[in-house]
Amino acid sequence: DEPQSLTPRLVRQAFARQGVSVRFRMLPFARCMLEAEKGSVVACFNASRTAANEALFHWHPTPMFEEELAIFARRAAGAAAPSAPARQLGQADLRGHSVGLTVGYTYPTSLMTDPGIRREQATSDGNLLHMLAAGRVDYILVNALPAWYRLHSEPALQAQVQRVGRVRMDGFWLAFTRARPEGERLSRAFEQGLQAMQRSGEQQRLLGELRRQWEPAAAQKGRP
Repeated sequence: DEPQSLTPRLVRQAFARQGVSVRFRMLPFARCMLEAEKGSVVACFNASRTAANEALFHWHPTPMFEEELAIFARRAAGAAAPSAPARQLGQADLRGHSVGLTVGYTYPTSLMTDPGIRREQATSDGNLLHMLAAGRVDYILVNALPAWYRLHSEPALQAQVQRVGRVRMDGFWLAFTRARPEGERLSRAFEQGLQAMQRSGEQQRLLGELRRQWEPAAAQKGRP
């Protein structure tokens, strides 16, 4: 089955507005980016633009959406339900703790070079959430909306973890290959479809619908 979460739905609809049909392959993120760079796939999501990857891909100017790089922690044992923490944590609060990250994802340089943060890696966001629930790390960093989507499908796991703060807001793009001539053309087509979705309000309706569906009420109250 093809993925049905936020980005596949958005990508499918944006391309459909340009008369382009799409087919998805499910790959670990680091491998996906490598396959896009080599041209084995036309594009990879959800990519953040950085100085390191800017020249490796064709980028559509407008990000698909912006989402916070959230800090998740285990829920206190015995708590009846997840609740928003009294104080939202930030990057400085991670010092002196073990923090789970996803292999191949882009994180702030200041975080990756901070000697006070003990960084542990997992191959996917789902593995990160299970790592946290099992107590193998103190915190994890994961983009909030994709995390809520994963937790929505695993209620038992959702009851064990909660969002406690954020590091920053991230923009997300499709990284289009430079190894195949259609990469640049499809990047332009996607940008046109995405802008059409923005003008019609379809993009914001989709984001709002998925937030209401996936994000717990306690997290909505605690989100800045």
